[in-house]
Amino acid sequence: MKTPKQEKKVKVSKGVSSGVVILLCGVVAFCFFYIICGSPSNFDEKGSPLPGNLFGTLFQGGFIIPIVLTLLLTVLTLSVERFFALNKQRGKNNLPQFVHDVKVKLDQSDIKGAHELCNNQKGAVANILNAALIRYEDVEKMEDRSNDEKSAIIQKEIEEATALELPTLEQNLPIIATISTLGTLMGLLGTVLGMIRSFGAMGQEGAPDSTALAIGIAEALLNTACGIATGALAIIFYNFFAQKVQNITNAVDEVGFAIGQTYTKTHTGK
Repeated sequence: MKTPKQEKKVKVSKGVSSGVVILLCGVVAFCFFYIICGSPSNFDEKGSPLPGNLFGTLFQGGFIIPIVLTLLLTVLTLSVERFFALNKQRGKNNLPQFVHDVKVKLDQSDIKGAHELCNNQKGAVANILNAALIRYEDVEKMEDRSNDEKSAIIQKEIEEATALELPTLEQNLPIIATISTLGTLMGLLGTVLGMIRSFGAMGQEGAPDSTALAIGIAEALLNTACGIATGALAIIFYNFFAQKVQNITNAVDEVGFAIGQTYTKTHTGK
């Protein structure tokens, strides 16, 4: 059984709900598209966008554009949230330096000093290490277990604490990864719809409707550009934050190995 102190050390906080973010981004995107981009002031008497008017040009992209904008805003919002959340999970001080300092304390068998470093550092690695150190102190008092069994108990504590922290570290990253594909696909859908409109204008009897043809081509190109931009940003941000999570998990593995070495070294022959 874990002590109340242990439960407190591995307690994790909830992040931002991706569902709420997507809903709010959708509201903003559709309002921006239909109210700002669709404002009559962006168009001339014939309904064509004014020269150099970005909002009017964007409005020509059709109803797929606000969907792609929703995905784009979602990526940007979740990326900002992940940036601050992962920086907080890394702790107050430099993570590699913290890991080094903890290993020094463990080599000196200074468990109390390692605790103090964790309490000052905070973050995911510090939480996991604190839980392991508490279990380390607990197993030293067990007289009915072998050293191998005690070492396994410590390792299991590290795995359990890591399992509690890891979902918080990876929160919202699957959404960003999904948008990296979905954004491109939605842009492709808009492109296809725009080309259908263009071919429809070309297929009319007599001279093609040049206005409808231009609108269809513009819709296709705008959706392509927005979809590719959204997918590219999502891939960049996902890989960036996935690397940050990997760095944190690597630090956990390193300090976990250090704890195991410390226990083996200090209890050899006992």
